[in-house]
Amino acid sequence: MDNLFRKRQGVSKLLFSIIVMFVAVLNACSIEAKSLKKGEVYRSLDGEVIEVISSSELEINNGGKTTVAKYGFKGDKLRAVIGDEVIYFEIIKAGLKDEKSGKVYYSKAALTALEEKIRKVEEELKLPLEKRMVFVKGGCYQMGDTFGDGESHEKPVHEVCVDDFYIGKYEVTQGQWKTIMGNNPSYFKACGDSCPVEEVSWNDAQTFIQKLNQQTGKKYRLPTEAEWEYAERSGGKSEQYSGGNDIDSVAWYDKNSGNKTHPVGTKQPNGLGIYDMSGNVWEWVNDWYDGGYYKNSPKDNPKGPGSGTFRVLRGGCWANSARSTRSANRYGGNPDFGDSSYGFRLVRTQ
Repeated sequence: MDNLFRKRQGVSKLLFSIIVMFVAVLNACSIEAKSLKKGEVYRSLDGEVIEVISSSELEINNGGKTTVAKYGFKGDKLRAVIGDEVIYFEIIKAGLKDEKSGKVYYSKAALTALEEKIRKVEEELKLPLEKRMVFVKGGCYQMGDTFGDGESHEKPVHEVCVDDFYIGKYEVTQGQWKTIMGNNPSYFKACGDSCPVEEVSWNDAQTFIQKLNQQTGKKYRLPTEAEWEYAERSGGKSEQYSGGNDIDSVAWYDKNSGNKTHPVGTKQPNGLGIYDMSGNVWEWVNDWYDGGYYKNSPKDNPKGPGSGTFRVLRGGCWANSARSTRSANRYGGNPDFGDSSYGFRLVRTQ
């Protein structure tokens, strides 16, 4: 009886081992069975190209240098091997996203959709400026670091109320600047007329606004910092970025920009229909910068300190981390200094 029990036990263990091995083989086969379609091409915004050349190989072209990588799947991620280097890609709606760098390689369909969005924005930019201003109903909100993960100059969180105003749906573009000023100071000129103007100082922005007002008879200006944050946060909502908490959907920043600016209006808008208030370029506002101003800020329509050395910039840019594009983030810049990451947006109250 004991011998029979031991035999049955041995058979059970053997059967269990076979089942385990069979399941492992099935899992391995299912992983290897996944593949990208031969001939599919994915492009990053800085020109790098990934082409699927077989069910197990990718051809990566970066600046004329071509490398062949072996690929497979590990769970829901694509695993590419180039020599001793292993790169993991997330498969996202737009294409492939490098898990480490955050760089996105867009599918043909995603690039086509982006190009169509750019075309529509270019058509809208031909309309008079007034038709591209968004009405913002005034109200009260909690200004500052409402998420509790910011810097000391974003605190304390304090109640602020602003009156009604109109704000630009888009950042001022290179095309707008050329129309008013007759030149283009931008570093990223190749980006085109629908891209934000940059390399402009606070003083340059004031010169532009003065000429614009002379030509139009309107009273455009830079937003106050309180107006800017109220509009950026979709009317004072507690949003980590302008339009929500998913930065990739609303902002061009260091992980997806390809180290350059992009045409305005190509990310999702915020709740008020305003674009690019997180990322793309920093935006000058009217206020002088003071790291301790929030401690003494008036409640109604604060306009910042009466004097100072630096002017406030908000929103972060194409070169910044996600942290710098947060809704509450503040930065002080020399008003005489322009940079390839500095732009602005217009406001009008009359």
